[in-house]
Amino acid sequence: MAADKLPTPQLKLPKGFKIEVFMSGVPNARSLRLGEKGTVFVSNRLLDKVYAIVEKDGKRELKVIASGLDRPNGLAFHAGTLYIAEGTKVSKLEKIEDNLDNPPKPVVIYDQFPNHQSHGWKFMAMGPDNKLYINVGAPCNICLPPETNGQIKRINLDGSGSETYVRGVRNSVGFDFHPVTKELYFTDNGRDWLSEDLPNDELNRVTKAGQHFGYPYCHQGNVPDDQFGWGRGCSDYEAPVALLGPHTAALGMRFYTGKMFPAAYRNAIFIARHGSWNKTTKLGGDVIVVKLNPDGSVKSWEPFMTGFLQDNNYTPRVHIGISIARGEENGGHCNRRKRLRHTARDGGRPRGPAKDQFST
Repeated sequence: MAADKLPTPQLKLPKGFKIEVFMSGVPNARSLRLGEKGTVFVSNRLLDKVYAIVEKDGKRELKVIASGLDRPNGLAFHAGTLYIAEGTKVSKLEKIEDNLDNPPKPVVIYDQFPNHQSHGWKFMAMGPDNKLYINVGAPCNICLPPETNGQIKRINLDGSGSETYVRGVRNSVGFDFHPVTKELYFTDNGRDWLSEDLPNDELNRVTKAGQHFGYPYCHQGNVPDDQFGWGRGCSDYEAPVALLGPHTAALGMRFYTGKMFPAAYRNAIFIARHGSWNKTTKLGGDVIVVKLNPDGSVKSWEPFMTGFLQDNNYTPRVHIGISIARGEENGGHCNRRKRLRHTARDGGRPRGPAKDQFST
């Protein structure tokens, strides 16, 4: 989609913030990761490529750095190496920012994920322990998943040491680590066809390895499943720290640790809600901000960027995602990236992805 066709003018933000198109014409842009030298890496979910956006002579260029991949949705970057999570495996591109014009072939480090289409793409993040954390979604809307599914796993950077970190996760498409406590927070998409208004999507918090977050027995912490909840109590599982609305498709999430935005946003969580697809009255299609208490519980959440939903239609319906300098989040089927900045403290237009900016 060309930049002039995007609905940027209709998007609403708090006073002092400005949104602009960072790059257009990126087919099936999905996930983002920022390299150490300023390269913005972009993945696909429906196509087969991974891209790099670089700046040259004041202009941004798009380069294909890997192709022929299987749903290469997940990206992580560490010490010069880009890690790519596909449907069934994880591979790596070493020293990629030094070889963007002649990238090496991806080297597979792990290939033991089950192969399924439903929730089969992977989200990935680098943990504070220098391990790769990867979701393995349930292969269904609602079912008793195999032991290999419905979880978040972690592996070492060489692919060894695979272990299940938490279970009871239907399909997490976004997670990040608290900048102070280093605890993992993740979004989880609730099941469909139980009700238009139930269950809610969730924001969850991991306080120790091995926790179970309810799927498929209990949803949103207090709704037993009509098929699998019989004889089980929701109190047996970890409750979410926040409910994010029914069927809102909460995807990308990221802690804000920069200094450009006002202090009230420091260490808050930005979450992209793709928006409901099967509700009569649509809900979501926005970015919300979640503010936490000092103990890590949720104090409040509120809309931050709205305007994608107009007259009960998405214009366009996008898989919006979030990147804050260091990170990646889920983008979408619309071939564009947007950048958000706070203008009260930076009078000029920055040329590249400045440290504290927020991209979708």
